Amino acid sequence: MTTQTSTKKRILTGITTTGIPHLGNYVGSIRPAIASAKQAFADDSGDAFFFLADFHALIKCFDPDEIHRSTRAIAATWLACGLDPEQVIFYRQSDIAQIPELSWILSCSCAKGLMNRAHAYKASVDMNLAKGDTDPDFGISMGLFSYPVLMSADILMFNATHVPVGKDQIQHIEMARDIAGTFNHKYKELFTLPVAVTDENTPLLTGLDGRKMSKSYGNTIPLFGDGSPNIDPQKALKKAIAQIVTNSQAPEEPKNPDECNIFEIYKAFGSPDEINELAERYRRGIGWGEAKDILFHKINDEIAPMREKYLHLMNNPKELEEILQMGAVKARRYADKQLDKTRRATGIRPLAKLK
Repeated sequence: MTTQTSTKKRILTGITTTGIPHLGNYVGSIRPAIASAKQAFADDSGDAFFFLADFHALIKCFDPDEIHRSTRAIAATWLACGLDPEQVIFYRQSDIAQIPELSWILSCSCAKGLMNRAHAYKASVDMNLAKGDTDPDFGISMGLFSYPVLMSADILMFNATHVPVGKDQIQHIEMARDIAGTFNHKYKELFTLPVAVTDENTPLLTGLDGRKMSKSYGNTIPLFGDGSPNIDPQKALKKAIAQIVTNSQAPEEPKNPDECNIFEIYKAFGSPDEINELAERYRRGIGWGEAKDILFHKINDEIAPMREKYLHLMNNPKELEEILQMGAVKARRYADKQLDKTRRATGIRPLAKLK
């Protein structure tokens, strides 16, 4: 079976609107995604779509205020970090009504067995089975079960060719390919088969306790504070870095940089020469307070220029909304055409032209 192909790369990235972006998000997702989009724009090799996945957020967050607060903070963060709404299409998922409609059409061609194999669904079922006396589907919503179909609609609506994801999301891209292939075979070749993009070189930032930085571990370092327009983000950054767990070695004792959380985080921000120089200082002996201070200034030097724009956007939600609506208008132009083709392919089309 042949598949529809695109002459240019089209990158699509979704950001779920739960929680407030932290330093790990910046290093692992925000910074590389924006750099990739800028490069594609600069050499005219493709285009990029970035969206706030607020429909996806409803699967795991039932606090309306949290969804709203997170949407605002995430939008402000990406824009402050350099995402240019003139170069990319930046929109809110819920502003594109065509996406849930496409999701329904795709679900009608999607085998239930495929959804049964989704990692998130299987993990929830396994947790219930482990309890012994609980229904396997207890507490599992249709949103969780059919999440991969909605994600497929996000991707296929715009015929994205490349979707940057973490390793835990590769299965969803494979499912999108499966769903697209089934539709193309059953009706008409409308959908490009997307490719998952994972960067083995992107560091997974360690948190305050040495584990992977994650909101669920409570070990994150804030990027621009906690999402409140009135907080002092620089003080919040310095306070968090001061809480990084270290051992009890004295300042003059030689230290192994490869066994230090502070140094591990520093490597995501320093140049190779700076990293080597700091490693030597560790081996000669350095106080933890000094090491934390060096880390603070290195991180702050990079994100301080972004902080002013972030605070401006957080204090001007109308400006944020205008940017998102501008992106939604652009996104709907693509979505209208793709959905019309999809509808017609399935037989949902006018009976006759009316004067």
